[in-house]
Amino acid sequence: MNNLIATYAAFALYFTCTALIILKIRQHAWTTSIPSSAILFLGFLGLAAHSYVLYNGILGPQSVNLGFYNALSLISAFIVLFTLATACRYGTESLIVFILPAAMLAMILDMNFSSSHLLAPGSSDALIFHVVSSLIAYSILALAAVIAIVLSIQNRFLHNHQPSGFVRILPPLKTMETLLFEALTVGFICLSISLASGLLFLENMFAQQLAHKTILSIFAWFVFLILLLGRWVLGWRGRVAIRWTLSGFFSLMLAYFGSKFVLEVILS
Repeated sequence: MNNLIATYAAFALYFTCTALIILKIRQHAWTTSIPSSAILFLGFLGLAAHSYVLYNGILGPQSVNLGFYNALSLISAFIVLFTLATACRYGTESLIVFILPAAMLAMILDMNFSSSHLLAPGSSDALIFHVVSSLIAYSILALAAVIAIVLSIQNRFLHNHQPSGFVRILPPLKTMETLLFEALTVGFICLSISLASGLLFLENMFAQQLAHKTILSIFAWFVFLILLLGRWVLGWRGRVAIRWTLSGFFSLMLAYFGSKFVLEVILS
């Protein structure tokens, strides 16, 4: 399949999936003639086409290119995967309205702009493991940030006694908070593995160009650690959990994409 055809197929499937969910939200019901499983299937088909595009764009004959825009599109694909899997388990299809358009934007940027960050041929397994665990950790914690934003909107509407169509099709607050902390726990574990593998196996984690990335990532790790301890020991929830989640993710976003944008786009 041609890469351009696969890209357009991913766009069409993502757009259709999003449009069908918006249609259900506008109808203030989750019982249209199209079952949720069919809508999610379209999302998974779009993800398959997206993955094909990434495979051809990242894996070259000599090396692996994880430049800024490739990495952005790859992380968006991971987030789509985790969002669709979450929707299958918890019925949180409404989150897709936020995720799929963002993935489409990431693909558009990847199509129209180029950046290069090549992993050297024959890179060590430790480096590849560190990179993959970092991408997975970032993706899961990005999904946690989206859940925190949606939870904040849900809280506001319910406290103002204004349950809109969007809020009505969301799971109960307790379920959303459970989902948030599950994502935070898994993301924190992956982030811990990523940092540990980097500190153990990589020699340049605190090199001049990577020092700020490492420091911000460690800071984010402590933010998420405090949040999880606060949840388990003090029962933190609601606005406190949302603020800590967004603060930790903001630090992580600066660590990963902030440094990549400066080094690979601005200074390249």
